Amino acid sequence: MTLDEGKEKFLQSWGALGSSWGINRTMAQIHALLLISPAAKSAEEIMTELKISRGNANMNIRALIDWGLVFKELKAGERKEYFVAEKDMWEVVKNIIIQRKKRELEPMLRVLDEISSVEEKDEESREFVEIIREIKLFSSKADSTLDTLVKADSNWFVGTFMKMIK
Repeated sequence: MTLDEGKEKFLQSWGALGSSWGINRTMAQIHALLLISPAAKSAEEIMTELKISRGNANMNIRALIDWGLVFKELKAGERKEYFVAEKDMWEVVKNIIIQRKKRELEPMLRVLDEISSVEEKDEESREFVEIIREIKLFSSKADSTLDTLVKADSNWFVGTFMKMIK
């Protein structure tokens, strides 16, 4: 396999993986391209390599910046903006966890808090409240576990993970 074939396969695979993160394919492909690039790239270079429009590139680059996965890099004497990906995979994973928690888990916890005040008048309402409490308990534990994971350093995580799989 040539380098170009390997890059193309990686870009396509990372793009498909993006939907598992909760982001679109193009956003994931831009991240992948910047992740494997030895130097910062301009929006124009990204557009050309991925064959995407300026609007699509700019919108997804801004989203990647918001996720903390991509950063602007200034080049002396250049008016163009250049972008570089976070290369530390532990930081990438932590940023994805933080963003997914913020977008998915925390809103659900707020809804569970709100609906857990349903009055228990009959069997149906008691069962509803019980299920909501169980979901809330599990979700709160997941939230706490993710907070611990985000605060942990990579050495602790890898060591703990390796102990678990032995």
